[in-house]
Amino acid sequence: MKISHIEHLGIAVNSIEEALPYYENVLGLKCYNIETVEDQKVKTAFLKVGNTKIELLEATSPDSTIAKFIENKGQGVHHIAFAVEDGVANALAEAEEKGIRLIDKAPRKGAEGLSIAFLHPKSTQGVLTELCEA
Repeated sequence: MKISHIEHLGIAVNSIEEALPYYENVLGLKCYNIETVEDQKVKTAFLKVGNTKIELLEATSPDSTIAKFIENKGQGVHHIAFAVEDGVANALAEAEEKGIRLIDKAPRKGAEGLSIAFLHPKSTQGVLTELCEA
């Protein structure tokens, strides 16, 4: 798998509206995109730090993975996303071949039109890992 850079860090928040003032007014970052990804039951807000993005994740349903994450662990870092140059499908196949447990068996559509897939934290040293490609 060929990783080019950290695409974004996903941070689970109770409310994007309540979280944004910290990122914008204290850290001086600018939110440039807010969107809802219906099939993932999540609302996202993106901010940039250099070439890396911060993705704030707010649950839009009590049964979403973000709602469950916050219920179990509280607000905070949810995942790290890597941009792959050789395609998410190829990266998934390679990861599975190396014994990594997959959450997604095939790429799916994510926020900002990216093709994404997740690797299970039980086989990635406890860190939920997202693979992305434009």
